[in-house]
Amino acid sequence: MAMDTQFWDDLYRSRDQLFSGAPNGVLVTEIADLPPGQALDVGCGEGADAIWLARRGWQVTAVDISRAALERAVAAATDVEGRVAWTRADLTGTPPPAAAFDLVSVHYFPLAHQPDHTALRGLLDAVAPGGTLLFATHALADLSPDPEQGFDPGDYYQPDEIARLLDDDWTVLINETRPRTAPAPAGTHHTQDTVLRARRLR
Repeated sequence: MAMDTQFWDDLYRSRDQLFSGAPNGVLVTEIADLPPGQALDVGCGEGADAIWLARRGWQVTAVDISRAALERAVAAATDVEGRVAWTRADLTGTPPPAAAFDLVSVHYFPLAHQPDHTALRGLLDAVAPGGTLLFATHALADLSPDPEQGFDPGDYYQPDEIARLLDDDWTVLINETRPRTAPAPAGTHHTQDTVLRARRLR
């Protein structure tokens, strides 16, 4: 369910605006000290994070599986034309370019467990030496299974799991649960984020 194109297109088209239009608070906090470079925004949705990064000098590759989401993102990004490459792709099946990005930003992206971690390793490999991985999601305590939708939060990677998979090429800077800085999305009770920030050494 989580990565089905039709599901996400239908969800975005079910309302005029799905998200707030503001960048994620974790992103704003964590990249303030990074010099602009090449960024990969995974699951960019309506584009708020990518637009925010581009306005601060980043060159952004913004990827989503939903055409409806990308159409909205393009419409909102007229002032950063040329600084964001909007791309429709499923990164769980097609990995991004290796060692190409100074920042790989993954916020609330439903990355399902795989026995060989193929999709996750594709995202890790996309971080250039000296670059940053920023992975944030809802705390498990705030998530409940939804059998009707086929959703089990235990099916998806949490930051701590990813931290344990990182080898000596990485240093973990942050691996924690913290209060959300923005109100929870309508109809949810998300009060905490879990955050992993890691730097690739080589």
